[in-house]
Amino acid sequence: MSSTTEPTVVIVPGLRDHVADHWQTRLAERLAEAGRAVRTVPPLEGERLALDAQVGNLAATLAPLDGPLLLVAHSAGVITTVHWAARHRADVRGALLATPPDFGTPLPEGYPTRVELARNGWTPVPRGPLPFPSIVAAGADDPLGAPDRVAALARDWGSRLVELGEVGHLNPASGYGEWPLAEELLAQLEAGSARTAPAGERV
Repeated sequence: MSSTTEPTVVIVPGLRDHVADHWQTRLAERLAEAGRAVRTVPPLEGERLALDAQVGNLAATLAPLDGPLLLVAHSAGVITTVHWAARHRADVRGALLATPPDFGTPLPEGYPTRVELARNGWTPVPRGPLPFPSIVAAGADDPLGAPDRVAALARDWGSRLVELGEVGHLNPASGYGEWPLAEELLAQLEAGSARTAPAGERV
């Protein structure tokens, strides 16, 4: 439990298992080495495609934490976070939402179909403003979310949009084990500057 006013950083992965060279894993390690309080939502055993189970898993991770929170979500973890925010309240100071998938259009082969996503509760994705400051980091060539569709999500959520360029899905398969910008964006959220920065900026 966090005993200071410094926010606890909570890492919200997508539907994957633990990946040692993922930028979220490396970010958690660097922050912990620097003395920050960090928690990572563990992967579910069993029916991990069920949205209710994912939201419950995130809620259970947050429940024992005292004080303010900073959320760092990637991929389906972003959609889990948005659904969680529609059902729960906590002292969230900000959320970094990296490369959210677009569940409103068919995903590439090998990913859940729109029928499977709907059956498991993922759609419709909440589109109202989030109750905390947030930054959506979007790739120009993300196979899981076209830039205009992700920009629309950011706009509806009231998020600041940061355009990353050609980073794919911002995962090891796209060449991203390290993503140093995550710490910079997290610091901006912690400083309370997410709402005042220009929308759709490029980095």
